[in-house]
Amino acid sequence: MPLNVAQKLIKEHLVSGEMTPGKEIGLTIDQTLTQDATGTMVMLELEAMKVERAKTEASAQYVDHNIIQEDSKNPDDHLFLESAAKRFGLHFSRPGNGVSHPVHMQRLCRPGRTLLGSDSHTCANGCMGMLAIGAGGIDVAMAIAGEPFYVKMPEIWGVKLTGKLPDWVSAKDVILELLRRHDVKGGVGRIIEYYGPGLDELSAMDRHVIANMGAELGATASVFPSDEEVKRFMKSQGRKEEWRELKADPDATYDIHEEINLSELVPLIAKPSSPGNVVPVDEVAGEEIYQSYVGSSANPGYRDFAVAAEIVKGRQIASGISFDINPTSRQMLSDLVADGHIASLLSAGARLHQAGCNGCIGMGQAPASGRNSLRTTPRNFPGRSGTREDSVFLCSPEVAAASALTGKITDPRTLDMEYPDVKDPDQPTVDFKLLEEPLPYDEAKVTELHKGPNIASLPDMEPLPDSIEVPVLLKVGDNFSTDEILAGGARVLPFRSNLPEISKFAFEILDQDYYNRSMSVREQTGHAIVGGANYGQGSSREHAALAPRYLGLRVVFVKDFARIHWQNLVNFGILPVTFTNDEDYHQLEPGDVIQLNNIREGIQQGYELTAAVKGKNKEIKVKHALSDRQVDIMLMGGLINWVKHKQ
Repeated sequence: MPLNVAQKLIKEHLVSGEMTPGKEIGLTIDQTLTQDATGTMVMLELEAMKVERAKTEASAQYVDHNIIQEDSKNPDDHLFLESAAKRFGLHFSRPGNGVSHPVHMQRLCRPGRTLLGSDSHTCANGCMGMLAIGAGGIDVAMAIAGEPFYVKMPEIWGVKLTGKLPDWVSAKDVILELLRRHDVKGGVGRIIEYYGPGLDELSAMDRHVIANMGAELGATASVFPSDEEVKRFMKSQGRKEEWRELKADPDATYDIHEEINLSELVPLIAKPSSPGNVVPVDEVAGEEIYQSYVGSSANPGYRDFAVAAEIVKGRQIASGISFDINPTSRQMLSDLVADGHIASLLSAGARLHQAGCNGCIGMGQAPASGRNSLRTTPRNFPGRSGTREDSVFLCSPEVAAASALTGKITDPRTLDMEYPDVKDPDQPTVDFKLLEEPLPYDEAKVTELHKGPNIASLPDMEPLPDSIEVPVLLKVGDNFSTDEILAGGARVLPFRSNLPEISKFAFEILDQDYYNRSMSVREQTGHAIVGGANYGQGSSREHAALAPRYLGLRVVFVKDFARIHWQNLVNFGILPVTFTNDEDYHQLEPGDVIQLNNIREGIQQGYELTAAVKGKNKEIKVKHALSDRQVDIMLMGGLINWVKHKQ
């Protein structure tokens, strides 16, 4: 049977289950990626599970999110992560070395391998012929320990690319076009595989841009073939011997088919406050802006910065504009400096920041209140920028640079200049010191974990009770994101290794009294949350499940879940159920008390449960989508308890 690239990758790594869409499969994991906003919890989980050493081909711990050191909490955690990387046999990337996804692409990615990362944009490395998937931290900890990763077999969505990108249109517009067509749920339960003659026009880093924002479609992964362009990129990084060709068989088929003619694309932009709110730039041209921002894992390539530099070269950005430049790796920054592009940006009035995630995760560079911010970042969820009432647009570097010059949202095709001809350098800087190598085992096993005062061990979590009677504390709408459940930014992320403290920020964007109300019923009953469609979209941060669990969340009723957050809820013993009839969403309100009885036997014997609304003579049918393995995890009260029970 002819196979496409995604099927080949899955088949090579399949250890359990069948490749039937919707059925649970188990995959061996070759590589893992953790970053500092999620990695501290992963390292604590490895300690709790008594893991001796990483069993993967390569695992790397990056410090790229929490690199602002306004007090001792972040640097203390950096030391903890460094010691944990040494103790468990991981590569370690120091603060300022760059964003995990492009650095991993430069140094560790390998075609034909699987990569699991505790960051939803891990899918970016699918650009290299890898099966790269974002997951919750504890799933990554399990992979580091040598356990398979379990996921429901996705449908394979083939996207054929034809034609050639016009001037002033770039890779960001390709993924924005898919979001324009399908919105933020279009990829749920699917792997997107790109193929066709249009690939010849896209560099490896262009493909990274597209694969990265597959997460915004809700896709499990995005996959590109490993072809001559991938070979060229790996050769430029001094890793040609690690390349292997990986292409779809000539007669391969796909579950879903789509085509994008690159020649027909125009500059696009996602309006506030969703990556799926996409329109042509000329529809919003003329709106005044405060900030224009180039960088992040969604536009991490050399050309993304170089084209912006060429657009503003010899010119001056508009008065009152903050033009923020966020290099994505120190290695790439060296090339931009050597080629004069940083000088062009600075001369035009740009602000240069250290290599890292920075404002993408709300870690600095927040826009002024009531002003528009243009960003080449992957997300514009409410408040993610660090400004509570923000107005963030997502765009390409071309649109960002053109708008910085005019002070207004600008279609770059209207600039009085030729489109810059920018290509990756033939011989880029190659720095093998970017990732510190794992210690030999004899040295690693005697390394002590460095725990600063902000490190708090994970609390014990009790098994699932047989009956629950809980009040509904919150009701939210469709597409509610993990950024809104638990924000990022300089206020919140420094507490990522301290569950009691970070829990105080849960749901504060929506309801600043949630913490107090949840604490008042935490020990007596716990509580429930009601949500709409695509609940928990966005970041993979497991704190968005852990913090509410710590505050007593026992069950979540929604129309449907985003994949990673659903898995995180299961992993921490929160029962995730969906309405059998979406109209029942309207039957539940904050303050209602919900009763669920005979839960343990119920979830083992079938998929449906009956929830009674106390005092209202009302019953609602709900269902779960747990596999037999996940039922066992739920009964135990979460994955850590399940692992301990197995030992």
